[in-house]
Amino acid sequence: MSHPEEEEIPKATPTAPPPAVDLEDPAPNSGTGTGTGTGTRTGFGVSAITQRWKREDLLNRGGLALRGLGLLFSLLAFIIMGSNKHGDWKNFDKYEEYRYVLAAAILATLYTGAQTLRHIHEMSTGRQMLQRRTSALLDFFGDQVSAYLLISAGSSAIPLTNSMREGADNIFTDSSAAAIGMELLAFLALALSALISGYKLTSQNHI
Repeated sequence: MSHPEEEEIPKATPTAPPPAVDLEDPAPNSGTGTGTGTGTRTGFGVSAITQRWKREDLLNRGGLALRGLGLLFSLLAFIIMGSNKHGDWKNFDKYEEYRYVLAAAILATLYTGAQTLRHIHEMSTGRQMLQRRTSALLDFFGDQVSAYLLISAGSSAIPLTNSMREGADNIFTDSSAAAIGMELLAFLALALSALISGYKLTSQNHI
C-alpha cells in the first residue's frame, strides 16, 4: 500500500534585522548650516543690540551738535542785543520787547551751555550723571521750554523792529534785527533737538 507523499512544508526564510539607529547622531539642523539653531538666534540678538547702540550713539551726537549750535546762536543774540546801546532812543533797554529778547537769550545760553557740558562729560567718561529717564525728561522739557522762549521773544520784537526800520534804518535797527535772527536760528536748533529728545523719551517708555 503506497502512502501519499508528504507535502513539503516551505522553510521560512530569515528576514534581515532593521538597521540600527544611532541615537548619538546629531540632528541635521543643529550644525552651522542654515537651520534655526541657537547660533543663528544668538547672532541675530547681538546684531540687534549693536544696531541699537549705534542708533543711540548717533542720537546722542546729533543732540549734542544741535545744543552746541543753540549755544552759539543764543550767545551771539545775547552779545549783540546786550551791546545795542547807541544813545537816546537807540538803547535796547528802553523797549520791553528787546529786554525780552535779551532775557530769553540769557536763559537759552545758560541752559544750552550746561547741557552741552553735561553731554560732553558723559560721552567722554561713559558715565551717566543722571538716571536715563531723568536725563530724557530734562532734555525733552528743557529743549521745549527754551525753544518756546526764543520764538516768543523773537516774534514779539519783529513788529517793533520793522516799524523802526521804516522810519530810520541805522546801526541800532540792524543790530536788533541781527539779534532776532540769531534767536530764531537758536530756536530752530533747539526745536530739532526737542524732536530727538522726544524720540529718546518715547524709547525709554517702551523699554
